[in-house]
Amino acid sequence: MNDLRFAIRQLRKNPGFTTATVLALAIGIGANSALFSVVNTVLVSPLPFADPDRLVLVFSTHMDSQVPESTNGG
Repeated sequence: MNDLRFAIRQLRKNPGFTTATVLALAIGIGANSALFSVVNTVLVSPLPFADPDRLVLVFSTHMDSQVPESTNGG
């Protein structure tokens, strides 16, 4: 309990250090949460389709324009 009181006293003495520390922790926790959400959605959760291993993407390129045109195959 004495260590906690000492830590709070030190943080009150140095408001610049306290602000920088809290800001760094907030940015780190926020970035960690965002990356976990992306990784969980993209890599971990299954696709919301009946047979996700059978999904394909078919595209064709017109010889005159050289621009790929996507077509969903079914």
